[in-house]
Amino acid sequence: MRYLICALLPILLFSCKEKAVDQRPNILFIMSDDHAYQAISAYDTSLTQTPNIDRIATDGIKFTNACVTNSICAPSRAVILTGKHSHLNGKIDNRFPFDTTQVTFPQILQEAGYQTAMFGKLHFGNNPKGFDQFRILDDQGSYYAPDFFTAHEGKINIKGYTTDLITDMTIDWLENDRDETKPFLLMYLHKAPHREWFPAPRHQAEFTSKTFKEPETLFDTFETRGTAARTAEMNLVKHMNYAGDSKIYPEVMDALGIPEYMKWDKSAFQKEYNRMTEEERASWDKHYQPINEEFKKAYPNMNETDLMHWRYQRYMQDYFGCIAAVDEGVGRVLDYLDNNDLDDNTIVVYTSDQGFYLGEHGWFDKRFAYNESFKTPLLIKWPNVIKSGITNTQMVQNLDFAQTFLEAAGITPPKDMQGESLLPLFKGQSEGFRDAVYYHYYEYPSIHMVKRHYATVTEEYKLIHFYNDVDEWELYDRKKDPKEMNNVYDKADYADIVKDMKKKLIEIQKHYKDFERLKYSQP
Repeated sequence: MRYLICALLPILLFSCKEKAVDQRPNILFIMSDDHAYQAISAYDTSLTQTPNIDRIATDGIKFTNACVTNSICAPSRAVILTGKHSHLNGKIDNRFPFDTTQVTFPQILQEAGYQTAMFGKLHFGNNPKGFDQFRILDDQGSYYAPDFFTAHEGKINIKGYTTDLITDMTIDWLENDRDETKPFLLMYLHKAPHREWFPAPRHQAEFTSKTFKEPETLFDTFETRGTAARTAEMNLVKHMNYAGDSKIYPEVMDALGIPEYMKWDKSAFQKEYNRMTEEERASWDKHYQPINEEFKKAYPNMNETDLMHWRYQRYMQDYFGCIAAVDEGVGRVLDYLDNNDLDDNTIVVYTSDQGFYLGEHGWFDKRFAYNESFKTPLLIKWPNVIKSGITNTQMVQNLDFAQTFLEAAGITPPKDMQGESLLPLFKGQSEGFRDAVYYHYYEYPSIHMVKRHYATVTEEYKLIHFYNDVDEWELYDRKKDPKEMNNVYDKADYADIVKDMKKKLIEIQKHYKDFERLKYSQP
């Protein structure tokens, strides 16, 4: 009998272990910073190829009307974590502190038995709640030799390229720290491709030699748009830094008599350059010194049009060079899931904290409710739940992530969360889903000088109200004018649409409890 028990013991223990495994889905949330939807080949193949990120779209669902509530880094992240609009979670801009009494969805998942980890860029605070393990970049972070705040080691510095390091940490956690009896929430958050766009050494040769297709609106003159578009400080020629952004060495700027546009122009370049190892600097100089030498010869004879062409190419080369490393990292993590039997029960999300201008309207950066800034990539796969290769056009927002993840985990979301679960859309059930979203940007006056505004957006129309120091309305027909070149607010044949959209705006402000702005929207 004793031998029989001994023989059966491993089987009994294995059986007990199997019963103890929590079968709720794992959640892998991948987010990059300022990754434009038009910079992912699942959306647009004219600029680059992102084969690994595209795998998520191929195996799951691609949202073509995903958007943000407030197109700026830290507020977007606060909305994602809390499931509340900025006016309720308190993080209205990058400067205003985050209210740490706010309950976030990782806290709820952790309390419900999920193992939780975050690696990469958070952008506010250095001690995020609800995580068993974290290593987060110090504020914006650096592309080379970054500093991290950690859960258990204090502040540390690690040599290497940041995108690769964040990927290494993510895979290391999956390999060595994951509790196999628990479902996990793993937030894999890239700094790239945030300004100032310093590519890894392995991508410098390829991307500095590329020529990118220019957008049709590169030389936009804003003839039908209002004060906000005409006065924003986001022009590639006038408002982009030469050292930090275009990688013109400070001494070359001095030799050519080019002044700093922002006081941190040269220091932004020097900060990254000085963090590089000797080998990394050698690679940088090998590829960027020839660019500087050619620019020194050409600059004295360049007019503003010439500079626009040149600066656009320099911007795109570095921006897409940074994305190449992100795509490789995503591929490594997806491969790990596939090779370790984690794919079938893991929800994988790829998104960005907002959209970004890639020369459209002559701009870089974000902030506006216009499409390139407002729309984000959103790709989600969940085998056995989401069919492969689906495209969805519903108006979904970063507001919806908290609600979706909690419901996927079988948890009833708190009543004060404002998002809508995407679970029905995963199954092709769109009836009763919202037909409009609400947007509100606050950070003015500030860098780039984009005026305060709010908007309501449907699949067909976008109504924007710029307020504070102006009082101007704009309406765009999203179907007929996808590049948003023509403000039709004052056109007689759109009068009924304006009336309907204003009514919708008032309803949505009431729904989301933005009562302070509601008074500006009354007829």
